[in-house]
Amino acid sequence: MANIPQAQVGIFGGSGFYSFLENVREIKVETPYGPPSDKVTLGEVGGKTVAFLPRHGRDHSLPPHVINYRANVWAMKSLGITDIIGPNACGSLQAHIKPGHFVVCDQFVDRTTGRKDTFYDGPVTTHVSAADPYCPILREHAVGVCRQRGVDVHDRGTVVVIQGPRFSTKAESRWFTGMGWEVINMTQYPECYLARELEISYVNISVITDYDAGLIGDDARPVTNDEVLEVFTANIERLRDVLLTMIETLPDTSASPARNCLAASRFG
Repeated sequence: MANIPQAQVGIFGGSGFYSFLENVREIKVETPYGPPSDKVTLGEVGGKTVAFLPRHGRDHSLPPHVINYRANVWAMKSLGITDIIGPNACGSLQAHIKPGHFVVCDQFVDRTTGRKDTFYDGPVTTHVSAADPYCPILREHAVGVCRQRGVDVHDRGTVVVIQGPRFSTKAESRWFTGMGWEVINMTQYPECYLARELEISYVNISVITDYDAGLIGDDARPVTNDEVLEVFTANIERLRDVLLTMIETLPDTSASPARNCLAASRFG
């Protein structure tokens, strides 16, 4: 481990975020779970070393259901990361959460199947609580920065994570809306939970790109990838600004519940 570069903050995102880094270099990280989605880009922001890893690969060649989430999170841990920011493009399930808004989620609902979602397959039985899966310190920080930078932000929200790569049917979407959930996405699980298993503080920033299929009525056109990309690209500068400010003013998260969760999670 002594020869592995060390960093403090990790970000799962794409190449569009690299532009504000200084002293950039790429490293290849090996993990017990196979290769991560891509090489890790290391750089500096406000005196802190930051690690970027594109969860879909730099060419967006990995659909959500085949991402090696364990390798990605393990790679961050091996670099000494204590805090992860996980921005992503998401759909809205509620009319008041509009395209262009940001949501700092506080809960998830897992609707995925077959994903490798734990590091603990034995022999020590380990049950890590997911009751409050996101770091409260980083969440408060993210909301404060968004408001400071003039972003329309919702300070809580439940993200329902679907398997992908298909979008929801209208019936499924109406069900999710009826349950009161706010955001829909394909990658938050198991990414955020795996970070918790490795005692890393994690915060999600959902950038809303569209209304999901069941919310906008039978006569509306289903959302397309091009439309999602168009709205996300229009908000990329605001997201960069938020990320940069968050990193520069990052609070101490040593008291985060994530940072000592294993002490109460193991049997035997």
